[in-house]
Amino acid sequence: MLDRPVKTPCIGVCSTGIGDVVCRGCKRFAHEVIHWNGYSNAQKAIIDQRLADFLSQCVSNKLQVIDKALLAWQLEVQQVRHNPAHDEYCWVFALLKAGAGQIEDSNAFGFEVDLRYRDIPLLALRDMIDQEFYILSEAHHQRYIQTPDMFAGANSAEGGA
Repeated sequence: MLDRPVKTPCIGVCSTGIGDVVCRGCKRFAHEVIHWNGYSNAQKAIIDQRLADFLSQCVSNKLQVIDKALLAWQLEVQQVRHNPAHDEYCWVFALLKAGAGQIEDSNAFGFEVDLRYRDIPLLALRDMIDQEFYILSEAHHQRYIQTPDMFAGANSAEGGA
């Protein structure tokens, strides 16, 4: 629903102020961070959905939700802030951000780690997922947002016309 209010995805660690075109914290593009408060709810919802889809993809490559109801219950009991409008893979990431170091049995939280990643501690896995989320956002920016003329100045500085 496009009329729902959309909270800012900002997590307070913005890197766009130091020149990143993609924020290392929330993964929005610099222009989205700058103009967020001027966007309509529909525009914010589109950005929010893109971020949720990217995050979900990165999480689901390494983890499997086996009990969505248990996961939702644990989020409530543990008082983990998450967006109920996002899918359960985004919820798992919120859980990992809040307390990956305290989770000993992922099954008790409604998810399991893919066999390929079971030897990696959840803290390291969380960081790996976050890095992949950043890389995916950056690739999307390079492919669909960045324009060729953004580098026109760089080419001329290297001896071009």
